Amino acid sequence: MREIGIQEIEDIALGAALLGAGGGGDPYIGKLTAIGAVKECGPVKMIGIDEVPDGAFIMPSASMGAPTILAEKGVGAHEFAKLFDMVSRYYDKPIYATMPIEAGGVNSMLPIAAAARLGIPMVDVDGMGRAFPELQMVTFTIGGASATPMAFIDEKGNSGILDTITNKWTEDIARAATMTMGGTMTTALFCMDATTLKNYGVHGIVTRSEELGRAIRTAKEGAAAAGLTPEEYFLKFTGGHKLFKGKIADVLRETRGAFNFGKVVLEGIAEDRGSSAHVEFQNENLACTVDGEIMATTPDLICLVDTETFTPVPTDALKYGKRVLVVGLECFHLWRTPEGIDLVGPRYFGIDTDYIPVEERVALKGGSHV
Repeated sequence: MREIGIQEIEDIALGAALLGAGGGGDPYIGKLTAIGAVKECGPVKMIGIDEVPDGAFIMPSASMGAPTILAEKGVGAHEFAKLFDMVSRYYDKPIYATMPIEAGGVNSMLPIAAAARLGIPMVDVDGMGRAFPELQMVTFTIGGASATPMAFIDEKGNSGILDTITNKWTEDIARAATMTMGGTMTTALFCMDATTLKNYGVHGIVTRSEELGRAIRTAKEGAAAAGLTPEEYFLKFTGGHKLFKGKIADVLRETRGAFNFGKVVLEGIAEDRGSSAHVEFQNENLACTVDGEIMATTPDLICLVDTETFTPVPTDALKYGKRVLVVGLECFHLWRTPEGIDLVGPRYFGIDTDYIPVEERVALKGGSHV
């Protein structure tokens, strides 16, 4: 067990922006929510998964909807208490702890605020190891866990409990409710026992986010100490595979339903001068193609970072002329199972290719991994 204070939140947010793989929403608004809760209620106790006692009942907390709308609506001080009360009464069980269901993006932050305001621990675990656009896309679905009963509430106080026959139905019905509620709502879903958490959760992911954030923040100092260039240091620390370095030549965006779809086109710079690439996204980056050859696809993480600072660049911040490094990170091992590929593989998103791990694609290309 250790405490999560202001500096830890800053680093977790920066690391979570990388694990968002271009999506998940900018953690900035969530960071302000978490910092406000910690300033008001004190630091959060974060526990490792091995510290969760048998029989404990865990309530993940998250926001659903368009993260940009959170900038206008925010998450109030009372929503988490209402969710806590609804879930505890429905299950007739005390809630031992909360956790992020999604480590990437804004949903990395809200459980910190929930833990602070509810006075309960947060578990160092999630159900993705990154961000994905739909709520059934979690490792707990692979384990047969149900997203429902799912409690939800908006900033006005409208609330309810949803019970569905599959996790995909949960996504579809909850998405419609989110739109009715103005674009976002706060939820408690995939409430689970300690056994499910331990068997199917992505262990240590909050700590990894914090370490990634700290490494990005101190990249130049860390590189100098290690005798590496900042880029080499970044790739070594993240375990990243360098896919492309380029300048943004064009960004194509469209909104279909509740999602942002698009493609960013890159012209090669430095060692990639003369080459071109594009990255397709649906909220999160889905596929990276270099000179007509696919270099990485979901469920591996495709991350765009600033070439100088290595700060992650989310899809909504892509703009003409920006220079970015495209990096592939290996996903959590459960996503590489047949069940995981069915849930979040390239064909689910309409990309006509089989999943091949990013490290294999890069090796075939003769690419670099420091």
